[in-house]
Amino acid sequence: MEIKKILCFCGSGLGTSLLMEMNVKKALENLGITDVEVEHSTIDDVMPGAADLFVCGADLLPNALSAGKAIGLENMVSMSEMESKLKEAFGL
Repeated sequence: MEIKKILCFCGSGLGTSLLMEMNVKKALENLGITDVEVEHSTIDDVMPGAADLFVCGADLLPNALSAGKAIGLENMVSMSEMESKLKEAFGL
């Protein structure tokens, strides 16, 4: 499945998810990946069809996997972890 939309989420949809959105955008740019919509939201918006890839903290990964393909981050500010997991998700 082609990834065209990524949804970053956390419990409240404010700080952590916004930080992940900014880091995903930067990581995609570093990887040369374009034409991908990236948004942030709350856990309440995580449902099948809401995105092609969900990004969250490792503690919320089970919620994301029930809705589709997902990445759970151990360290949400680590660009190396973000880039590594996005590479894997995009098959690079």
